[in-house]
Amino acid sequence: MRFEDAVRLLEPLPDELPEGPPSLIPVFADSGSPRPRPTWDVAESSARPAAVLVLVFPDEAGDARLVLTERADRGGHHSGEVSFPGGRAEPEDEDLVATALREAKEEVGLDPDQAEVRVVGMLPMQWIPVSNFTVTPVVAIARRHPVLVPQPSEVAAILEAPLAAFLPDGDLQVVEREIRGWQLRYAAYPIEGLNVWGMTARVLGGLGAWLAREDA
Repeated sequence: MRFEDAVRLLEPLPDELPEGPPSLIPVFADSGSPRPRPTWDVAESSARPAAVLVLVFPDEAGDARLVLTERADRGGHHSGEVSFPGGRAEPEDEDLVATALREAKEEVGLDPDQAEVRVVGMLPMQWIPVSNFTVTPVVAIARRHPVLVPQPSEVAAILEAPLAAFLPDGDLQVVEREIRGWQLRYAAYPIEGLNVWGMTARVLGGLGAWLAREDA
């Protein structure tokens, strides 16, 4: 997908993205039944706010790409997973946009002025039960290719994924694995030898569905 086409299709950003591929939702491998999740009421008062940056930028050929990271293995719930740059809100952050930009600077060295970053909007908050965070995706456009450097203690690698990989006809790989004692099956986007799954994949699948909408 060309960068200029992506910019046009991202504005305006909808209040809520359409659903991406249903196979991105983990199910029990043996029955196909949805994995049980605790209700939001359980953690509504204690969940910690966080934000991630969904940054679209042009590559040298003028195609649209996204910044993703492979998290360093620190022994936590999300170690080694592919995700957007981001993290928990801090008291000094003015808002969740500031959180996403600060975290991107800390994790991948993003300089918003160098890359000419402009925030398009925010997507609905996502609750992550295992870590009890409420994560708000902040969508932004960079007019220039950002200069990115991973922070080794947090980021094992930076991925510059083609936005076209997340359109409805993008490749999906079915994965079966044990997660916290459950044998689960889910689809993931294969990017640079890694699997993009979970909340990150669902956001990207919805973004791809929005970009491919018939009335665009």
